[in-house]
Amino acid sequence: MPTRDLHFPTSPDLELPFPARTASVSRTTKETDVSVSLNLDGRGNCKAATGIPFLDHMLHQIASHGLIDLEVRATGDIEIDDHHTNEDVGITLGQALAKALGDRKGIIRFGHFLAPLDEALIQVALDFSGRPHLSYGLQIPTQRVGNYDTQLVREFFVALVNHSQMTLHIRQLDGINSHHIIEATFKAFARATRMAIEIDPRRADAIPSSKGVL
Repeated sequence: MPTRDLHFPTSPDLELPFPARTASVSRTTKETDVSVSLNLDGRGNCKAATGIPFLDHMLHQIASHGLIDLEVRATGDIEIDDHHTNEDVGITLGQALAKALGDRKGIIRFGHFLAPLDEALIQVALDFSGRPHLSYGLQIPTQRVGNYDTQLVREFFVALVNHSQMTLHIRQLDGINSHHIIEATFKAFARATRMAIEIDPRRADAIPSSKGVL
């Protein structure tokens, strides 16, 4: 269940308190030690220290454009490569998202965004459906951006999707620069997530499903 600390609005037009949607998750294996704390109703603040600078940069995109306050700390066997740490950050972030959303009551549920970044154009559509599925359509032209293996972008989203139980479609409509393609993807994902997790004022007390459960 999500943490339900009450925050009281400062606007005089709002009279009722609303519950904060926060979560903290830690995951330790023989390969990595990862902790994630987040607030879905934040201002986009981010502290990321994973040992993988490019991944930290992408986590900042999720926080900033998703208006999620996010803190991620990770240590791992990056002397081998970045794979385990990258994947386990995705797993733990997915678990924290699922925990903060709880039964997903009141959320809009669906989100989509089309993000340009110079020549790159990325489309993301997602559904916090309770059914994990990833459709991944990126064609990243280089094997590395700096020291980051671009194959790890897909592995990050596979882990995130499976543990947040969302359906996620990523489409590349244009782009030739690997950095631009990846960063536009994370920005589009962040904005689509922001849309999906907003509370729908017309059914704030209902599960957004005709089945009554997600």
